[in-house]
Amino acid sequence: MTALPTRQTVVIAGAGPIGLACAISARRHGLDPLVIDAGAVCNAIVHYPIGMTFFTTPERLEIGGHPLACGGAKPTREEVLMYYRGIVRNEGIRVRTYTRLRNAARHADGVHCSVATRLGEETVRCDRLVLATGYFDHPNRLDVSGEDLPHVSHYFREAHPDYGLDAVVIGGKNSAVEAALALFRAGARVTLVYRGTAFPRSVKYWLRPDIENRIKACEIQARLGATIVRIEPRHIVIRNAQGEEESLPADRVYALTGFQPDFALFERIGIALDRESRRPALDPETFETNVPGVHLAGSVTRGRATSDIFIENGRFDGEKIFGDAEDRERARRLYAEVNRQYGE
Repeated sequence: MTALPTRQTVVIAGAGPIGLACAISARRHGLDPLVIDAGAVCNAIVHYPIGMTFFTTPERLEIGGHPLACGGAKPTREEVLMYYRGIVRNEGIRVRTYTRLRNAARHADGVHCSVATRLGEETVRCDRLVLATGYFDHPNRLDVSGEDLPHVSHYFREAHPDYGLDAVVIGGKNSAVEAALALFRAGARVTLVYRGTAFPRSVKYWLRPDIENRIKACEIQARLGATIVRIEPRHIVIRNAQGEEESLPADRVYALTGFQPDFALFERIGIALDRESRRPALDPETFETNVPGVHLAGSVTRGRATSDIFIENGRFDGEKIFGDAEDRERARRLYAEVNRQYGE
């Protein structure tokens, strides 16, 4: 059993921007939270492509009133990681990385959290548990033969290693389009496979003409309206809209089909989830779930609709969890302002 302070204790699962913002809110309300994460600090951003530039401007990623300095109009992946590392250091946030929350249960003396560390299993007791676990650790699987072969990945980091190779990108949203373009420019032979017959409207406005022109020029091959049948060591088999199968060469396969929260963990904890949307039952004022003392923050508050919450608006959730009525009202105003700016 880990020794914790005698005053009210808080464990926050998830050391991403929203989890860290929650930790700052807790500290500024007189608490000393322990933040745990199954990976590194901001593990989701670690998985972003190397050198990626964020779509948003720096002030919308800031937490705790700390300015985010960057060399350009928008920050890069590396600048953002450095910023959040600095937040942990400057705020004195207690963080235990590579510590995965396995389960949690409510007992008379608080919430007992079962965690897995590099040294084994451990139990941590707290008065309140905040789940800010995001969704980037749980890809939407294709559920086809060969998906777990070593040349298949649900993440794209960089294009250079695939120079001269046949690379198949599965998906048609921003991550897949960006990966296909980066691979093409690094000298890979790229085929993009997407189940939709056209790219969705959510594709960034500067990416859409780029990918469409590359496809039109036959610099990137595209198979729209296609589904995956199976993945083999050197090929991928797809089925087109007419029901015909086709085998495509594939030295590398990037299945960039999106992610989802760890619903199984929530169910183990006892959080009630809507059957269709998987949206959790929670108090809209405090984000406390039906399990007393267990709160949610960030994208996990919306079930399958993970795109509703992002760093820019989720960073205010800590004030709802740890603040008073005035803090919650201010958080609501800030949340609404961000959504207006993004046209929500």
